[in-house]
Amino acid sequence: MWRRLRSALRRLRGSPAAFLAGGGRLPAARGAMERAVVRCVPSEPKLSLRFVLPDGSARHMQRDQAEPLGRALARIATNAAKGRAKAAKKSKKARAEGGPAGEVAAAPAVRLFSRDGEAVAEEVPNAAAWQDGAVLQIGEAQYRVERNPPALTELQLPRSLLAGFPVCPKVSAEFAAPQHCLFRWYREQRPAAGGEAAAGADGPAWVEAAAAERVFTPSNALVGLRLKLRCTPGDGAQRYGPPREVESSGPVEAGPGACTFDCRHLYTKKVCGEGSVRAVSYNILADTYAQTEFSRTVLYPYCAPYALELDYRQNLLKKELAGYSADLICLQEVDKSVFVDSLAPALDAFGLEGLFKIKEKQHEGLATFYRRDKFSLLSQHDIAFSEALLSDPLHKELCDKLAKYPLVQEKVLQRSSVLQVSVLQSTTDPSRKICVANTHLYWHPKGGNIRLIQIAVALSHIKHVAWDLYPSIPIIFCGDFNSTPSSGTYSFINSGGIAEDHEDWVSNGEEERCSMPLSHPFKLLSACGEPAYTNYVGGFHGCLDYIFIDKNALEVEQVIPLPSHEEVTTHQALPSVSHPSDHIALICDLKWK
Repeated sequence: MWRRLRSALRRLRGSPAAFLAGGGRLPAARGAMERAVVRCVPSEPKLSLRFVLPDGSARHMQRDQAEPLGRALARIATNAAKGRAKAAKKSKKARAEGGPAGEVAAAPAVRLFSRDGEAVAEEVPNAAAWQDGAVLQIGEAQYRVERNPPALTELQLPRSLLAGFPVCPKVSAEFAAPQHCLFRWYREQRPAAGGEAAAGADGPAWVEAAAAERVFTPSNALVGLRLKLRCTPGDGAQRYGPPREVESSGPVEAGPGACTFDCRHLYTKKVCGEGSVRAVSYNILADTYAQTEFSRTVLYPYCAPYALELDYRQNLLKKELAGYSADLICLQEVDKSVFVDSLAPALDAFGLEGLFKIKEKQHEGLATFYRRDKFSLLSQHDIAFSEALLSDPLHKELCDKLAKYPLVQEKVLQRSSVLQVSVLQSTTDPSRKICVANTHLYWHPKGGNIRLIQIAVALSHIKHVAWDLYPSIPIIFCGDFNSTPSSGTYSFINSGGIAEDHEDWVSNGEEERCSMPLSHPFKLLSACGEPAYTNYVGGFHGCLDYIFIDKNALEVEQVIPLPSHEEVTTHQALPSVSHPSDHIALICDLKWK
């Protein structure tokens, strides 16, 4: 390739030295410099280079990172010469006359200078040569090299906007972080008295609507108007990339008024102080289950159809979760798309980092969020119960016992239930570590025996993490356990053991009896006690959700009261226009003993 380039360049202008040489110092710039944008990522074999030639043509080049700089400069010179030749041809046609046939434009001198003005040697690899602040010279034109400048790769607004509810954009960026980006919010100008909306030559007129904040909460005054966001990516080092704009697909709509969580927010206006942890556990009702004919007609016939729509529920959910000012949030029934496109971007804006574990056979799973300025993630130890039971030696004894009951074993192994385990470390006191577990056990009312096996696997795995891998760290175990306080699962967690003759071993009849004693070494306490219900639907209400804590290491500072029965039943049951799920969030403040 280099041989072909040299041959082409000799035809153009004698030898490569003519345009690669020309002095070792950078000549003084004439006017403002153009940009030459370089994207160079260590994990990729090539770097990209984008710039606009003096003739106005844009160039986007891909070069091997290990290639000598001289080859890249030679290619630029060739491109520049071709551009000049095309420009000359156009000029000749315009004048209807020209120079002698076969005349070829001369290749311009092409050089790269370091930030201190020294010419970069041709043998330097591209990856090392193209540094931020270097100057590329093509003939008389000079370009300031911007290596890996901040750039937006995605900017989206939610489809549904409600007055009084936070609008959290989805921002994805390269070489930038959303917290360092600049945000400006605009609203459509209100239509004039005659009914015609004010508009400029390029569409509707926009008026700045809010201070430069990442999250914007539209007021009732903006109902009926669309929003626009302008985002400029930044990297926290005073470098900013080109801005992008996005307009909402529809106008702001009126909110539902009072919600079930409004009174709870009065207790959680501020983040807990140092040494305390606010934990939330919440089954948020997966869209994959809410958006079925069975859900609309049988499970939740009392719920207005629009209130079951994902976009509507997400508005409520984001406001509810943000208002709890939590340090730890464990969610169940989280659709993967909801986590990626909605919850993770929204809670990131409120200082929370998210982790996700999907159920392999479903499109939903578990999500754990932790406050970044309080905790850092040390490690993750997620498992699927059925897989762990079969393959992890930790559970061999249990697996062997279960093999005696093939009907039950088959059902256990068919389940896709998972356990999410995250080890976090305090950012202010590195000696303080905590094991946060999150799960959603099998749902069937007659599946008590299945849940006992699942919770035995869970506690054995948590013991391995919190006792063997990180000796003596406290645990917080959240989830939808699908078990009331009178169940064998709750009793087992709470007491540390269960007898082989417990009635839950025959929860689905004698043919599925599965009798074995189980024990675990933890001293666990339900931090929020045993509420009358955490799940309230038309045909059932009961306590299924818990936040279990290690009572040797943690104690409860306060439990945030659940909504009143009147609030829960205002629209008959849950979910409703004022509550996004069929479950109720559990919230408590904990502190180290």
